[in-house]
Amino acid sequence: MKIIGVIPARYKSSRFPGKPLADICGKPMIWWVYQQCRKVEDFNAVYVATDDKRIFGVCAELGIKALMTSGHHKTGTDRIGEVAQKIPADLIVNIQGDEPLLEPSTIRAAIEPFYSDPNLQVSNLMTKIKDPVDVVNFTVPKVITNREGIGIYLTRATAPYPKGSIDYSYYKQVCVYGFKPEALQFYYGYGVKYGKAKAEAIEDIEILRFIENGYKVQYIEVDSGTVAVDTQNDLEKVRSIVAARIAAGETSNQ
Repeated sequence: MKIIGVIPARYKSSRFPGKPLADICGKPMIWWVYQQCRKVEDFNAVYVATDDKRIFGVCAELGIKALMTSGHHKTGTDRIGEVAQKIPADLIVNIQGDEPLLEPSTIRAAIEPFYSDPNLQVSNLMTKIKDPVDVVNFTVPKVITNREGIGIYLTRATAPYPKGSIDYSYYKQVCVYGFKPEALQFYYGYGVKYGKAKAEAIEDIEILRFIENGYKVQYIEVDSGTVAVDTQNDLEKVRSIVAARIAAGETSNQ
């Protein structure tokens, strides 16, 4: 099975312009994400998909495989859909470009179900929320699944509401997705024809396009300490963690 990893990266962002190039201990964020992806042995290749010449140029300087894509995509998954049309693969894994701490084992968790279930079309990851602040943080999408781990809904609100009991664990999305090419073909075609789906547009959570249209999205629980960089405060937190790891000899910025 040919498996490729794709990291969508755009320069424009309402909350954090230029985020993929933000410096983390001497290297841009996108470099750290790419290095983590390269450690996943299942990948035949890893690419950065961008619409920005600045990001493309930095990738070229650092020896990162990069592809220029359209600047009209509404989401990162739409951008992945364009890549899927250019590079044939049996499975395409979307790794967000703002997760520099993402563990290779966590990325693999999105791949593994496809080895045992040939009918699976889409996978996504979730992890238990340990910081109560994240439960009410609108930048953190909460995941709601059924007993089989099939996604029912994702929301930035605090949901589901524990009316009967507070003995409930909340889960947040970890933005690693596995896609079969035919699922991406649907997603990309829908985006070209209609743009974002209804709830997807309201919540600004791209995986909802699949759920709204009847796709089963298999969620896999992982124990991940990753930090998604959505704000400057997130970036400072990641910088501190990476600096501490470098000082302890756990990683390198070379």
